[in-house]
Amino acid sequence: MTRRPHGASLLNRSMMHAAARLHYLDGMSQLEVARRMQVSTATVSRLLALAREEGIVRIQVADLEETDQIGDTLCRHLKLRAVHVLESGKAAALSSKVCGLLSGAELPAGATIAIGWGRTVQSVIAAGLPKIPGVVVVPTTGGMHETASHFQINEFARTAAEQMQGDACFLYAPSIVSPELRKVLSRDRDTSQILRHWSRVDAAILGIGDFQFATSHRDFAFEDLGTDRVVGDVVRHYFDEDGEEVHWKGQENLMSISRDQLRRIPLSIGVAIGKQKVRAAIGAARSGMINALVTDTRLARGMLEVLEQPSSNSGSEESPPASD
Repeated sequence: MTRRPHGASLLNRSMMHAAARLHYLDGMSQLEVARRMQVSTATVSRLLALAREEGIVRIQVADLEETDQIGDTLCRHLKLRAVHVLESGKAAALSSKVCGLLSGAELPAGATIAIGWGRTVQSVIAAGLPKIPGVVVVPTTGGMHETASHFQINEFARTAAEQMQGDACFLYAPSIVSPELRKVLSRDRDTSQILRHWSRVDAAILGIGDFQFATSHRDFAFEDLGTDRVVGDVVRHYFDEDGEEVHWKGQENLMSISRDQLRRIPLSIGVAIGKQKVRAAIGAARSGMINALVTDTRLARGMLEVLEQPSSNSGSEESPPASD
């Protein structure tokens, strides 16, 4: 007969496990976990403490030398300008590394900084960006027909500009437009200003999306059975694990910065966390649309596992070089 751990019923262990996954793996705050589980924050705190006592959660402090070594190895494999690997995927930790990259880039006066979308980009911006007075912050794409806060890219640009003491330009257009609307927008003064900025971006903060063929992607008609190849996207430019572009019907109507323009950005920072994005992060790096990566140890170690397999080594040698 299996004995239950002292002081922990099966129900409590299930709740401990749920709270631990949401807090430690999904990066939710204790308040967010409490709302999701419909319990008090005090209950969440108690569940997390019990989870540690029962061995459901094991805290390990990473060796800084080890994380630096992982970053250096990823740089060599993927020919990136920089990789920062953090034990924590918390917003403050990620933001500090993004700030360091931006501050060390010696951006010129009036530099253009492009902002992507997604939960990780949102959390990095919310945690704070460095003061770089005089920069111009622009969104990388038009708006999406989504109400969730991590899709509100104009608001990201506004917040980022405010933090950096710069100016924001907004794109008042949907992310996908008809050919007729594109012609009209190209004659609009504000929109044409954004288009000019896209051709001379100095730095970018971009999310890396992992592709899951779910309901949200059923409208995508990929060419040449591309759905089987897609692993992720950057600003809705989809790619396979080798970084090769996967075309989809209607992408010519995207109102966004182009793949080629992304590849020409001197400092293009991809931010991503979580092991589920391993192949997406590898593909994004090989695509050349990002040339720096800020991530956590779960994703970084998962990337190394894939890259160090014999079948992946040749692909990494042929990956496109990052922009200088």
